[in-house]
Amino acid sequence: MKTFQRILVATDFTETCGRALDEAIRLARESGATLIVTHAFQVPPTATVCSLPANVFEEYESALRAGASAKLGILVEKIRAQGVEARPLLVEGFADEQIVEAAVREKADLVVMGTHGRQGVARFFLGSVAARVVAACPCPVMTLRPFGTSPPAP
Repeated sequence: MKTFQRILVATDFTETCGRALDEAIRLARESGATLIVTHAFQVPPTATVCSLPANVFEEYESALRAGASAKLGILVEKIRAQGVEARPLLVEGFADEQIVEAAVREKADLVVMGTHGRQGVARFFLGSVAARVVAACPCPVMTLRPFGTSPPAP
């Protein structure tokens, strides 16, 4: 019996996601699951506030999408080279909402994601995508701190 069939791993292409990606690959290999490598992108609000001409805004959004898609493609190929079935999923919008919606739509058995581990004021102002995903996701969510970090002291 397979433990997992579909594992959604969220990435923002930073080192913070490295440990989560490694763990998702390990779990997928052990269970024969497919990895759905997901990146949520969003056009920065300043681009819309600056009242850019429509064609400039569309070019900017297209460039963001193409860049994210290319990074996802490279990441998926590296995963496949390790013998793990993987496919990219690029979504647009708020990361937490899009990760949860993708998990539901893709019927994910597990979501794996990194956490920046922000505390105090930084967490208050920036929020925690991971915390919001954990709170809203219908399937289990595994969060991992980046390599070389430790939990805050009590």
